[in-house]
Amino acid sequence: MTVYQLDGKGVVRIEQRFDTDAGDLWSALTEPERLARWIVEVKGELRLDGEFRAKFTSGWEGPGRVDVCEPPSRLLVTMAFAEQDATVIEATISADGDGCRLLVEERGLPLTEAWAHGAGWQAHIEDLAAHLEGRPACDWHARWKELSPSYREQYGSLD
Repeated sequence: MTVYQLDGKGVVRIEQRFDTDAGDLWSALTEPERLARWIVEVKGELRLDGEFRAKFTSGWEGPGRVDVCEPPSRLLVTMAFAEQDATVIEATISADGDGCRLLVEERGLPLTEAWAHGAGWQAHIEDLAAHLEGRPACDWHARWKELSPSYREQYGSLD
């Protein structure tokens, strides 16, 4: 996990290997019923140029748009259309031996909030791993509170 500054905005970057194939991981990232098990409830069109409404386990709710959809390797969405608070989330899947690797990057974050998104993404990726292994997701808020102090200490001042 890395949290850093780029062009005056915060960026969270996390990479994780999973013991599954790219098709299964892609499904977990793009099918509403699977997304709801580990990160977000979505309503709308999850297709290229499709617009949707999202409610994340973190509590954030808002609109999104699918900007890039290249199954089963790359997905890019913009969350919140207001330019001043829009972020871009990009997920890239690549083969890694008998499994695959997921790289997630969220860009455009306020510098003062990037550390919190870092802790959040770690909790989300842990829930994705649980989902892929057939285990239930954790209590996301409790896990975020547990992770937050170390993220705040390490990445709390990006400016």
